[in-house]
Amino acid sequence: MLLILVGGLIFGFGLGFSHMARPEVVINFLTFEDFGLLFVMFGGSIVAGIAFWTLPRLRDSAPLTGKPYGRRLKPFDRNVLIGGSVFGVGWGLAGICPGAAYASLGVGNWVILYAIGGMFLGAYAQGVWRSRNVTTNAAVPSDD
Repeated sequence: MLLILVGGLIFGFGLGFSHMARPEVVINFLTFEDFGLLFVMFGGSIVAGIAFWTLPRLRDSAPLTGKPYGRRLKPFDRNVLIGGSVFGVGWGLAGICPGAAYASLGVGNWVILYAIGGMFLGAYAQGVWRSRNVTTNAAVPSDD
């Protein structure tokens, strides 16, 4: 748990230090006026890529859970397309992604609480919709 806390602190500090926790910087990126976010994402991708490539070669299992490493492939389906589109629209409207929204609180952006509240309500609504959909589909007999 300490490792997770330290990782989160480093992530949040990095977002604040690079000004990526400010919605106006993200909106400038989305309107092609400032490409600084591209370099931040590229740097994070390099670090993640190195970690995902080296850790399975150094250890047989994940350090926190003890579960063996394995690939989890999610199919590209309608839910991924719709969910990604809704996420992208929300990101564009709020001007900030969920991870940076929490870091934005650390730089004094209290207005972002509206967006964070919206994220929680949206996630709750999706969970209710998905669980209702599962119980409805379970009650319908299959054609098999």
